[in-house]
Amino acid sequence: MSVAKLPPGTARCPGPSMQDIIATDGDNAPAALREQRYAFLGDGDLGYDRVTSQAFYDAEVERVWPRVWQWACREEHILNPGDSWVYDVGPYSVLVLRGSDASIRAFVNSCPHRGMQLVASGSAPRAKQFVRCPFHGMSWELDGELRDIPCGWDFPHVDAANFGLDPVRCEVWGGFVFINLDPNAEPLADYLGVLPEHFKDWDLGQRFVAQHTRKVLPANWKTAVEGFLEAYHILATHSQAVHTAGDANAQYDIFDRHVNRFVHAVGYPSPHLKKRPTEAELFAALGRDPDSLPAGASARAEHAARLRSELGAAYGTDLSQVSTTELLDSIEYFVFPNACFFPGVSIPLIYRFTPIDVDHCYHEILLLQPLPDSGERPAPAPIIDLDVDDSYQTIPDFPLGFVLDQDTENFKRQRAGIKASRKGAQTLGNYQEARIRHLHQTLDSYLAAESDRA
Repeated sequence: MSVAKLPPGTARCPGPSMQDIIATDGDNAPAALREQRYAFLGDGDLGYDRVTSQAFYDAEVERVWPRVWQWACREEHILNPGDSWVYDVGPYSVLVLRGSDASIRAFVNSCPHRGMQLVASGSAPRAKQFVRCPFHGMSWELDGELRDIPCGWDFPHVDAANFGLDPVRCEVWGGFVFINLDPNAEPLADYLGVLPEHFKDWDLGQRFVAQHTRKVLPANWKTAVEGFLEAYHILATHSQAVHTAGDANAQYDIFDRHVNRFVHAVGYPSPHLKKRPTEAELFAALGRDPDSLPAGASARAEHAARLRSELGAAYGTDLSQVSTTELLDSIEYFVFPNACFFPGVSIPLIYRFTPIDVDHCYHEILLLQPLPDSGERPAPAPIIDLDVDDSYQTIPDFPLGFVLDQDTENFKRQRAGIKASRKGAQTLGNYQEARIRHLHQTLDSYLAAESDRA
């Protein structure tokens, strides 16, 4: 097959761009979604040792995870004084607490006495008045100051002022509590780059956790992240969606060191289709009665109009001013190293990928639903855990079960293929897979910086 030679990074799918589609909607999409920021990042292969080597994995654990901002939980997970949440990544464990003064603080989840975990991983104690080690009963106030040492007479050498819990950097953005184990880390706002400005009209703090899943994936954490950074795989992996997903029309943006994005249209047919469907056929593919489509109407626009009413009623909020692209499209911001934020309404997802070992990771998914106009905040949904062979389709009322099962099967077969490969590297597209290259370049910058420190 011959491929037309163009300057690297300049080729785009023939036909309307994502910006053309948004402009055709004509309903005042926010400025953030009219911005374009692609950068050609090179075209060299990336070695598979990055996802198969135990030494590479160990270097990440030592040099990357202790140096990056990661969201640990939502504010509503620790709503009341004394509520706590444990966030684990690799060998690191962080205890996040709501203090008696309502402030949120984070500490290393380790007793200064003999190292006992203060709170067990996977637990979230509620409304405790202080932190008590379950091993010997030493205790600390919610601000981390030492409270009591049983048989204190035996510890005359302990200075209470220097025996508090070990603090961890902690900041809040968009209702998410972020932690960073590096005491010298840059402020979270700087790390997030364009996010605070782009999300000023998408306040994730005004949403609540309507569903929460955590599944073991058969993949290195980076392989799993990569699978969700491009829409290129829709044609083959999610072929059932090509009638309603403008996959190859998608826009890819590289914003900052830590942030990139894609935007791809929903309610718009894939350019891979040899024959473009009629508006009535597209309306039917969107699950609507084609006979109910008004004459001359756009299926995408009419579907959006009905969703504004349907979802507005279901969520108890007014969606009349939400643009079509915000309502329908797959808008995904990636924040290095492991988080994806979707500000849209009908695709209100938050992803997180955390390592288990070199061959497995957790994929955590939050569905964030807008708060009702009443302002009442429902309790966050409990975590539903799935093992590596469990299907997403076993989760009641989970809207993406079939699609995510397709992705999981990909990871299983990709892992086997990577290990069988004699080529030993992946070859990326310049545009559609640029976010994958950006992920690895940022990762390398952390590994190199830590090597220089050493």
